[in-house]
Amino acid sequence: MNVYKIAVIAGDGIGPEVINEGVKVLNKVAELAGDFSFEFTYFPWGCEYYLEHGKMLPDDGMEQLKKFEAVYLGAVGYPGVPDHISLRELLLKIRKQFDQYVNVRPVKLLQGAPCPLKDVTRDQIDMVVIRENSEGEYAGAGDWLFKGKPEEVVLQTGVFSRKGTERIIRYAYELARKTGRTLTSISKANALNYSMVFWDQVFEEVGQEYPDVETHSYLVDAASMFFVKQPERFQIVVTSNLFGDIITDLGAAIAGGMGLAAGANLNPERVYPSMFEPIHGSAPDIAHQGIANPLAALWSASQILDFFGHENWGAKVLDVIEQVMVDKKTLTPDMGGVSSTEEVGNEVVALLSALKTSQV
Repeated sequence: MNVYKIAVIAGDGIGPEVINEGVKVLNKVAELAGDFSFEFTYFPWGCEYYLEHGKMLPDDGMEQLKKFEAVYLGAVGYPGVPDHISLRELLLKIRKQFDQYVNVRPVKLLQGAPCPLKDVTRDQIDMVVIRENSEGEYAGAGDWLFKGKPEEVVLQTGVFSRKGTERIIRYAYELARKTGRTLTSISKANALNYSMVFWDQVFEEVGQEYPDVETHSYLVDAASMFFVKQPERFQIVVTSNLFGDIITDLGAAIAGGMGLAAGANLNPERVYPSMFEPIHGSAPDIAHQGIANPLAALWSASQILDFFGHENWGAKVLDVIEQVMVDKKTLTPDMGGVSSTEEVGNEVVALLSALKTSQV
């Protein structure tokens, strides 16, 4: 039996509440499957840890995480800790030091999910955004000159290496070829005359090795418009760190909201652990009330199953999420229901059990 070792950083706000349900679902899937199991190890890192220790994780934290195959992250951020500290000293630190250069965010309108767009069918919103996750605009390069003086100047430098740009674009091409889907690059070469011109050049160069893949290229402002007006244009999307961050939130908005938004941070070579997370944030205004929507965390759990080669079970988890939304009997308040976070998780577990029973 395969035993998958997962580090759990439940984090801040609603993080522990939604992650508890994800762990519950993963354990139930393992029980039903019978040929693999999960071993979860919890780490109390995040903003509360920072307020007590002056750091988001201990000095040897990264060394501790190296022992695991995956990291399951709840949420990061809480009042009293500046966002640039909570983000850079935990989430981005893990992404960069573990070379999780591929960020995978599905933008798929599930059955029963609310959609703000008029007259849009489910098949029109079904894409995967591949976001560069290790450099670009979030590289942290730059300077702050003459701070506090009238001539104060700040420089924020985007970093686009040949290695970093080519490998993320190649990953997207490989996914498009494997799935038989179109590939769209999103950039802004008309305004960013170095980084995005280079991005477009590499996209074209790598594309010569994939003549079987149908490609498109849009400026990010035009792409944002098409996300809303014609989302069916997009199947596989590849873009930079900053643009990917922005358009995936837009994608979440048209595919049911942040309560259904999940993301995977992958080290494809598996030299380091990969990390999986709901991307909705810590939502401190509803923390500890038991009303947070756990469905994004459960979608992240399905990505964990996919990562370990159990795509059939990952698909079943998504099917059950859809069933919960279609039934409308067990939903949290943000989706018009009155159920608690735990009750939604219990319903998913019950439906998974029933699904397994019906197939025996």
